[in-house]
Amino acid sequence: MSETKINIIETSLDLFLTLGFKSVTMDEIASRLGMSKKTLYAHFKTKAQLVEESSLHLCNHICSGVDDIIEGETENAIEELYTIKRYVMEHLKGDESSPIYQLHKYYPEVHKKITEVQFDHMENCIKKNVTRGIKKGLYRDNIDVDFIARIYYVGIQGIKNLNIFPTSKHPTAALHDQYLEYHLRGIVTPLGRKILNKITNTNHD
Repeated sequence: MSETKINIIETSLDLFLTLGFKSVTMDEIASRLGMSKKTLYAHFKTKAQLVEESSLHLCNHICSGVDDIIEGETENAIEELYTIKRYVMEHLKGDESSPIYQLHKYYPEVHKKITEVQFDHMENCIKKNVTRGIKKGLYRDNIDVDFIARIYYVGIQGIKNLNIFPTSKHPTAALHDQYLEYHLRGIVTPLGRKILNKITNTNHD
């Protein structure tokens, strides 16, 4: 991929994640880049094509970063999930505009492709996390790993639905924190609960 094309994708992503996929125009993207629309269209024939390639670029970048975290030196499986959550939120600019929700509404075909990539990657990551947690005695050993991985994915997608969780009532950062704690409290052992309580500054039995 050429340097110019990468620059277009990264600049477009910044605008899409800040202002939303629907509202950003090719005129605005060209203006931000300091290039003519003709040059922009020479690289991307339509806005839909740019949305698709930008979205896949971001998705693959995040997946790669998550893989690095999993292969890294996080202290334990619980800390690992919180590290991943922070990493993803940083790259989605806090997710206030809910990019995935907007893709689903305005670019359903792109959303379908992204969802397939996300599901395959997330399922694998959560299975690894749960297996690691069980081995270290932080997660219960009687849980169904496949079920946990799938229900975690369903929940993550569900909280991105702005009709159900409008940001006016459920601020994005707090919502993701609540969901992650909800997920973990369903699978931790007493030992895991002590670590989770320390992270969340609570003392739930």
